Amino acid sequence: MNWKTLSHMPRREYEELQNRKLRAFLRYQIFPYHPYYKRLFRAKSIDVYDIKTTDDLQKIPFTSKGDIAPTTDDPRKYTDFVLQPDETSLKKYAPKTKLLKMLLKGLLRGKDAAKHDVVYEYKPVHMHFTTGRTALPTPFLYTSYDMDLFKEGASRLFDVINVNPDYIGVSAFPYAPHMAFWLAYHAAMKMMITGLHTGGGKIMGTPNIIRAIERMKANFVVAIPGYGYHLFREAAEQKRDFSSVKIVVFGGERVAPGFKEKVHEFLKSMGASDVKLLSTYASTETKCGWVECRDDSGYHTYPDFEFIETIDPKTGERVGEGEEGEVVYTALDWRGSVVLRYRTGDITREGMLYDTCECGRTVPRIGGTIHRTSDFKEFNLSKIKGTLVNLNAFYPTLSGCKSIVEWQVEIRKKNNDPFETDEIIVYVTPQKGTHDVEKEISALLLKEMEVTPNEIIFLPLQELVERLGVDTELKERRLVDLRPKL
Repeated sequence: MNWKTLSHMPRREYEELQNRKLRAFLRYQIFPYHPYYKRLFRAKSIDVYDIKTTDDLQKIPFTSKGDIAPTTDDPRKYTDFVLQPDETSLKKYAPKTKLLKMLLKGLLRGKDAAKHDVVYEYKPVHMHFTTGRTALPTPFLYTSYDMDLFKEGASRLFDVINVNPDYIGVSAFPYAPHMAFWLAYHAAMKMMITGLHTGGGKIMGTPNIIRAIERMKANFVVAIPGYGYHLFREAAEQKRDFSSVKIVVFGGERVAPGFKEKVHEFLKSMGASDVKLLSTYASTETKCGWVECRDDSGYHTYPDFEFIETIDPKTGERVGEGEEGEVVYTALDWRGSVVLRYRTGDITREGMLYDTCECGRTVPRIGGTIHRTSDFKEFNLSKIKGTLVNLNAFYPTLSGCKSIVEWQVEIRKKNNDPFETDEIIVYVTPQKGTHDVEKEISALLLKEMEVTPNEIIFLPLQELVERLGVDTELKERRLVDLRPKL
């Protein structure tokens, strides 16, 4: 559907669209061709014809990462979530209009032409990976049909942030089979924007990326927050001219207000005084990403691609509009790997927003304050000194501290004894001219996280950057957990 029309469609109309797409998707794609859900529906006596609206989705059990992620015993577990039609099932379940179209094409242009349509729609041609500590990397597969949807979603993302087709862009996302790099790449290609896709510091190197932004007079830059911060800080220290930069988009991690203030200061010192700093939200399982149109607007979703609900993470019950809850994703129009009622593990404080945004778009928005438990599964809620601590909170707390240039947190056992108490060590590079930084950090962590570090160690900037792996790792090593697994 035309995005300009859809993004301004009244709520009643796009909800009707979602209901129609849901019914067709379940009847003609999921039940016939999806191994996992076909078994689930039969085991739970779920009749797909009883699911007529998105409210009826509550009849379907949730899906979680544990249902999909391959294990050593079952390394191909993920294939159960890939649509797998064959000639028999296509003839049995495909809509009559689709079968007639294939038949006519076969008669007029030969069997290969009809076969091409099936291959286009269902044969996997691309994949992204999600990783976790308790399972093997999980591939999510895209068909050619999916890739066209993916490109459309990528261009919508750029439309939401009002990227001018005449802009020049630089992507500093790391080159890898992860969504961020490919979203930026395909968005620029579909909108025919001049762009340089650097692969990040590990591939092109930070000095070369800085020179490229300056010499190309780039208008927008996209990057993972930690690396973007490093990139702009380095450029500011070199007194580069970034006056052409108008938009910076961060993807992969939530950014705190204090973090944005620091980046604004870097950019302002380089001549870019009126820059929009925006965030994206995505996960591998959703197969596309969303962006805010302005600071704290919420992430604009695509109601023809998906239905998103928010639930109480403890009870599994849906919460009301604008209420805090866990983001649950249901696909409405993908092939390849497909999930229904997928629990992301991500909590949005503002819930789902349905009012008309200030930008005029009416599509549902995911509240922008997201606690992303899925991003750092290795560092989920852990016992430290007998206190339950959300380790993800280190990011906004320390990144927003103006007295710190860079930081890293290390968690270990006292004397390396697995039965001893936990210790928190904070490595920092303080800003020049600051005083009592150690006291400030201790007070800040006690106030925000109710923990006090055992030790705060000051390191030269270059040494800390090397510890973080800013130019060598896919993501910088902000949280290092050295505790042995018992």
